[in-house]
Amino acid sequence: MNALIARKVGMTQIFDENSIALGVTVLDVSDCRVVQIKSEDSDGYNAAQLTIGKAKNVNKPVSEHYRKNNVEPGEVLLEVPIEPDSGVQPGMIINVTDFFEIGQKVDITGFSKGQGFSGVMKRHNFSGQRASHGVHKVHRAGGSIGNASYPGRVFKGQKMAGRMGNEKNTIQSVTVVGIDEDKNYLLVNGSVPGKKGNIVQVRPAVKLLNADEKNTTSIKIIERNNKEEVLEEE
Repeated sequence: MNALIARKVGMTQIFDENSIALGVTVLDVSDCRVVQIKSEDSDGYNAAQLTIGKAKNVNKPVSEHYRKNNVEPGEVLLEVPIEPDSGVQPGMIINVTDFFEIGQKVDITGFSKGQGFSGVMKRHNFSGQRASHGVHKVHRAGGSIGNASYPGRVFKGQKMAGRMGNEKNTIQSVTVVGIDEDKNYLLVNGSVPGKKGNIVQVRPAVKLLNADEKNTTSIKIIERNNKEEVLEEE
């Protein structure tokens, strides 16, 4: 499995070995769990459905989907590709140490903060009009949009006031600077799209992914499952 979902807890700072403060974002993976496993035989491809959190209101079809796999309904469903021998099973709680390690580069995808209906100065960084003598109270207005006899219409992509934010963004090649195994937290250097409580997708950096990293996750999960079986027998 090459991706998982996490909840943005917030930002803090840690100190590296040179006592330099690093601004980090804390991502909570403790509630991330597997809902369904899709295989080549039954579905034509290999994938895993992930969810996180607890859903307040779930319609009957979605509720039956969770009940069939004996998993508590979550807030979202994310499907990620997996290897046939990944060792991932429905109901499994995702352990962040099976997927990422300190120093690894990751891509984080989420929805940015919604700013509502915004003017051109806030949305497009317009400088505004003069506020000197003789100018009407249009200091923050967008001004002319070129709609004269020619072209007689507004060009597509014209920078105007409108809804700002709440867009899907990806921050690439962010460094993992810390992992809390007890709380199942992931600490990444820098900011992450969205506000506190938002759900984001974390996956290995596309620009730095190599063939050796694809099989790392499967081996870790299989080893962890074998250790748990040995402890239960003892």
